Formats: sequence, structure tokens, C-alpha cells
Amino acid sequence: MKLGIFAKTFDGNDPEMVLKAVAAAGFVCAQYNMACSGLPSMPEDISAAQAKAVSDAADATGVDVVAVSGTYNMIHPDRDVRAVGHAKLEVIARNCAGMSTRLITLCTGTGDPVDQWKEHPDNNTPEAWRDLLEAMETAVGIADRYDVDLGIEPELANVVNSAAKARRLIDEIKSPRIKIVLDPANLFEIASLEEQRALVSGAVDLLADRIVMAHAKDRNPDGSFATAGKGVLDYGHYLGRLKSIGFEGSLITHGLSVGEAPGVSAFLKNHLQDGVAS
Repeated sequence: MKLGIFAKTFDGNDPEMVLKAVAAAGFVCAQYNMACSGLPSMPEDISAAQAKAVSDAADATGVDVVAVSGTYNMIHPDRDVRAVGHAKLEVIARNCAGMSTRLITLCTGTGDPVDQWKEHPDNNTPEAWRDLLEAMETAVGIADRYDVDLGIEPELANVVNSAAKARRLIDEIKSPRIKIVLDPANLFEIASLEEQRALVSGAVDLLADRIVMAHAKDRNPDGSFATAGKGVLDYGHYLGRLKSIGFEGSLITHGLSVGEAPGVSAFLKNHLQDGVAS
């Protein structure tokens, strides 16, 4: 596995400066965000020079850009807002080749009109699923035009809130463009060790053929998010299950401070070297 981090963890609006910080903290790859180029995360336009600057920064620093963020609320209650999101996704997709990456990470959306990461009671309705299918068909059309893949992540607060729903989406859309970003800390809030291990194992087994990226953060005992290695997640089990399916993609940490980054890098490297030991 290649060890990486959200590029946005580090301050700066120059891609080479940001990716140098990624490398200095002990990581070899990054999930990029256009904010690291001094643009909105979902810009209305990206120039060829701005895209090339990301690729050049990757070459100069030796840090691979394994994905770029393209998150927007795919089922926003206002269809006009959804349309704007689709248009901005196309801007990202059009420029992926220039940035030397082929994966865009998405948000499967929520009924909440303000926060795309906030749970809403309508997320489990047939109407929300219908809206997501429609949005994903649009997104897949964009991905086909620009030869990129789309990474969806099971998130408790979104429409795809479980591994089973992710599998259902894959099966119903029937496009090889849809890939999985797996974050075990997004599969539960509060769970016993046995329960979380079962959830992680079940997700890995169910989605094995589509997992292209793994995330690394953690949960505190009260269910709040924590920095990887600081909470209750059994990292030995998690990484062991990924190894058991032959996963050789990127392991990307996020939800941490700049000061914590070198320690998390060391923690994850130790687990990867130690095999499946907890």
C-alpha cells in the first residue's frame, strides 16, 4: 500500500509547496483538493496551466496525486444546485489528465440543503435513491467522456451509508467507472470491538473488487472522530483485511492536524510493516 494524506491538511495555495509538506511529513501520495492551488474546492474553471502545475509539483516532489476531490451534494433538494455541481464535476474531470490523476472522489449526498456531510431523515427514502441514481448516471457520463473513475465512500450521513448500499449502487448503475473509497471509521459510530471488526470485514469482502483507495482516521469511544491511531479502531484488523484481498492502492489519512501528520505516518508505516498484528 502507498501511504498518503489529504493535501488540504497542509496550508498553502501553491501545489509544489503543499506537496513538499506532504513528503516532509512522511507520505508518498496525496488526495488533492483544488484549494491547494488557490482555487475553490469545486472551481468553475481550471486553466491548463493550473492543472499542469499540479502534475509538475508531483514530479518535483515525488508525491503521487492519486485522486482529486470532486465532492458536491449529488441529491441537493434544489435541482439547480445539483446542476451546478455536475458542471463543476465536469471541470474537474476535464483537467484530471493535466493533473496526472484518474480518480475523482464524490459525495453521494444528503437531503440537508446546507451541509453535504449532515444526515437527513429523507436519505433512506426511495426518492433519495432515485435522485442518486439520476445524479450518478450524469456523473458516469462525465467520467466516460474524460476517461476518469469516480470514488464513492459509504458515509453514515449520506445516501450510500453502508457497504450494502454501495454494492447496490454499483450493481444498479453497472459502470466500471464507479470505485470505492473505504473508510472504516465511517461504517460505525459506537460499536464493540467484535461489531466493528465484523463491519469492516463485511465491507471489505462485499466491495473487494471495487476498492481503489482506503482512508485512515479513527473514532473515540463516544463516537466522535479521532486521528488515526488515537481511537478505538482496530488498525491491525483493518489493514490485515485489506491485505487479504490483495489491496495495493493508497492508504490516505485525514482528519488530523499538521503537527500530528508525522506521527500518523509512523503509526501507519509500523502497522503496514507488522502485518496484521493489532
